[in-house]
Amino acid sequence: MSRPFILTLDDDANVLRAVERDLRQQYGSEYRVVRADSGSSALELLNQLKQRDEPSALFLVDQRMPGMSGVEFLDTAVNIYPDARRVLLTAYADTDAAIRAINDVHIDYYLLKPWDPPEEKLYPVLTDLLEQWQAGHRPPFEGIRVVGNRWSPATHRAKDFLARNNIPYLWLDVEQHPDAEVLLQAAGMQKGDLPALFFADGSTLTKPDNREIADRVGLRTSADNPFYDLVVVGAGPAGLAASVYGASEGLKTLVIEEHAPGGQAGMSSRIENYLGFPNGLSGSDLARRAVSQASRFGVEILNAQRVVGLTADGPARTVTLEDGTKVGGRALLIATGVAYRKLEAPGVQELTGAGVYYGAAMSEGESVRGEDVYIVGGANSAGQAAMYFSAYAGTVTMLVRGESLAASMSQYLIDQIGETANIRVWPGSAVLEARGESRLEELVLSLDGGDCTETVPACALFIFIGAKPRTDWLGETVARDDHGFILSGPEALENGSAAQFELLERLPFTLETSLPGVFVAGDVRHGSVKRVASAVGEGSMAVMYVHRHLSCV
Repeated sequence: MSRPFILTLDDDANVLRAVERDLRQQYGSEYRVVRADSGSSALELLNQLKQRDEPSALFLVDQRMPGMSGVEFLDTAVNIYPDARRVLLTAYADTDAAIRAINDVHIDYYLLKPWDPPEEKLYPVLTDLLEQWQAGHRPPFEGIRVVGNRWSPATHRAKDFLARNNIPYLWLDVEQHPDAEVLLQAAGMQKGDLPALFFADGSTLTKPDNREIADRVGLRTSADNPFYDLVVVGAGPAGLAASVYGASEGLKTLVIEEHAPGGQAGMSSRIENYLGFPNGLSGSDLARRAVSQASRFGVEILNAQRVVGLTADGPARTVTLEDGTKVGGRALLIATGVAYRKLEAPGVQELTGAGVYYGAAMSEGESVRGEDVYIVGGANSAGQAAMYFSAYAGTVTMLVRGESLAASMSQYLIDQIGETANIRVWPGSAVLEARGESRLEELVLSLDGGDCTETVPACALFIFIGAKPRTDWLGETVARDDHGFILSGPEALENGSAAQFELLERLPFTLETSLPGVFVAGDVRHGSVKRVASAVGEGSMAVMYVHRHLSCV
């Protein structure tokens, strides 16, 4: 397979040689470095490479060149290689042009010349951009192939698990793709064995659960040690932030995640109001970055493992996993987040995974191309999903119980939805029934605040309503409010746990639960702000209280 290439463009021969030298030194083992000394010659080169179907990862382009500026070159080059990352080299006097280029040609970054030393001023930026590109790059396929039926809940679970864990796979619908039947026959499988995963080494999995898939693709599913300084339950933004801060400050840290890193935020197609990312980023990209950062500090992350119980053993806090394994810690952080509330309407439960989905199932984007999609909910997650599916579906209809989106959605999303021609917003609407034999075929809707009903054809329904905390596994070990959200700080004393803290001669810390040494952060906490940035902040802040607790025991 051909290595992806990096193109560097500069009309100054000395600068061009220097850039090429630095790129080859750092990235030559994984990428081919090609160069051009003018915009026209660079475009000619790109067309030749495109004809040979060679992938391009990054353009590093000088702005001030005769005949064709860097921005003008990128404006054309993006049509040839739209997925390549784009970096502009500028002099100080050209920074205004570079800033305008962020909006005009969507450059990813601009760098001021000179870039010495490259270890500080060049490589960190380019490495991050290349990692982003690799995360979304689909090379000539040599990995996992998933064979199944589009309308099978088990197939959907397998695809969704792979997608949310950033594991590339090729989807082969047994009803439509000619290679699917060939693979099944060669392996001696029947349609009753689906879903089936075929690996590059010739091995297969049939009807796998998430734990089996995780084991097979190399994700960690068991802890290396029985005891840690800090155990974090949940790898959403709060849990990942806590793990990064905890491990970076010397705490031996374990994170346990049932589904995939990122939590609900990881399912967001685009987060545009997160500080420091002016072009926005996807939830999966944010999760990938956080996992990479946590791993760099030595955090262990267990995947496809569900925590089913919590006990206090003297100063230790011990969690029990679904497979019976017990893992202890000097401190525990609960960051399990929330799940979307079930839609109570006839037919919805029976068709879940077969056209009805909770959250944004990004793995279903291609499957709904040109069809009619419905989204229930009016908060940011629903709006982000509507924008995502609008790029695939013929129509996207948002069913909003309230009078408008303004009460629960950020204005930037409301504006984007209003400017997207194939998105419709129906206020005062609700789903009364989902119908279909083996898959979703139509919906019965209540419209105009219940004044009328209408039956509409539908291939997919995505549900984003309410928030149910993932706390059933806690039982009576920590105090929760009437809705199951975990109480913390002074409010945690309401269940009569004050005696435990009296022995410690202190009150609960701000993010501490009714059980000393057990902390909570993110959406699962009573009174939390349901935003990614606040979850990250709470996760980071919780580590400070963990240190205070550990200094007292």
